[in-house]
Amino acid sequence: MEPIILVHGGAGDIPDSRDQGKHDGVRQAARIGYSVLRETNSALDAVEAAVKSMEVDENFNAGYGSVLTLNETVEMEASIMRGADLATGCVTLLRDIKHPISLARMVMEKTPHNFLGGEGAMDFAREQGVEILSPPGQLVTDHAKRALESFKKQQNLGNSQPGKTEIGHEAPVPGEVGTVGAVAIDTAGRIAVATSTGGITGKYVGRIGDTPLLGCGTFADDRFGGVSTTGHGESIMKFVLAKDIINRIAFQGVTAQQATEEAVKEMTKVTGGTAGAITIDKDGNIGIYFSSKKMSWAYQKGHEITYGIRHGESITGRFL
Repeated sequence: MEPIILVHGGAGDIPDSRDQGKHDGVRQAARIGYSVLRETNSALDAVEAAVKSMEVDENFNAGYGSVLTLNETVEMEASIMRGADLATGCVTLLRDIKHPISLARMVMEKTPHNFLGGEGAMDFAREQGVEILSPPGQLVTDHAKRALESFKKQQNLGNSQPGKTEIGHEAPVPGEVGTVGAVAIDTAGRIAVATSTGGITGKYVGRIGDTPLLGCGTFADDRFGGVSTTGHGESIMKFVLAKDIINRIAFQGVTAQQATEEAVKEMTKVTGGTAGAITIDKDGNIGIYFSSKKMSWAYQKGHEITYGIRHGESITGRFL
């Protein structure tokens, strides 16, 4: 099996001014993840490394660069999954932690649980010696502040829910950035997936999205494949998008690309929300699709990195 890593930097109505930063960030994440994959032959190590690189890049909505709640705070969540044995770590409602994805892996490897949230997750982070940034608020960026200001101006906060219009579709948030994720397969055919996010601009404090939920934001099973999703979390949760894609591969025998495209289209048709997903199946075939205006993505296989952000865009370059 030839190793491959596939990453996404979020789906949404991304302004053209942010395209270059997205391109650079996903290519960097793919390079970092692939380097780890070649060095360790561990898909799990690779996806964690790729996501960590995007958690410190303000072009993405994860870690530093996360969007803000209505209270102008950052609350993050993440999940990681190993397809060989379905081992999983999920975290939510994190504050002032640079790398939520690494804490998710600690939950997987150092607790008897799948999921920790809120104060319990923060206490666990302290017990594990994870750095809690002090003073608080260091993950808040100027871009996130401007996005929240724009959100508040266009929303009737007394009559609508954060991130949604009255008819239940996503409300466009100027400059909205997206969840990050990675899927990898190593030479032994082992698959891993990691996903991390700051959520949606203007969310209520305490809101939990699809990212830390198995089968919604993240799913990996070596028998079939791995998926990481991005987009309107409430819609993804209702549709259980990641597992739906895996089920299409498992039970309909369709390709990774066909399963990804059909599932995302159906989710948008049923819920009205847009989303994107990246998939690698057990044979190393990839699937990339999004129903939103844009989704930044990249993958590396051998010395070549292929990337894009618009529908129909696919650019390949050689990186030694």
